[in-house]
Amino acid sequence: MAQFTGSRARSKTPRGVLQVDWPFFGELCRVLALKVFREYDPEVVIGIARAGVIPGAVVASILQRDFASIAITHEGSVIAGPTRLVTGKRVLLVDETCESGNTIKLALAAVREQKPAAVKTAVSFKTGAYKPDFHALENENFIILPWDLEVIVNGEIVVRPDYREKLKEGPPR
Repeated sequence: MAQFTGSRARSKTPRGVLQVDWPFFGELCRVLALKVFREYDPEVVIGIARAGVIPGAVVASILQRDFASIAITHEGSVIAGPTRLVTGKRVLLVDETCESGNTIKLALAAVREQKPAAVKTAVSFKTGAYKPDFHALENENFIILPWDLEVIVNGEIVVRPDYREKLKEGPPR
């Protein structure tokens, strides 16, 4: 597994690089939405900021459900929690990946404080030992997401400097 996905630490050495483009990301969201639809009927979808809000919003749109977000710092503090919108409702909590599950566990605790009727978890990529209720794809590669690929450096949009070397490594083996 990769060292980092976005800014999240990973536990194993990556086997390769998986660069996700926007069309593939769309397919992952459709797969995730179908899996959720077949087994669970959430009334509210909550995306974990930053990267989880993107698949969360897309899945919510496909499922035609309300969407909200929760923000958790890299240090593990909830800085923007779920609204009372979740009280008494079936909730789906979405993030882009999960390795250890620490971020999802923090978000789950914050959501449960609002007393939802039920809450389940979903991720685009299952990357480690933590088992979310739903995932679109299980993967052991270093993941580069389309919204993480480019950043502004000195006023110019460039490939993220820490991803340049990863991209030279080529596709997953």
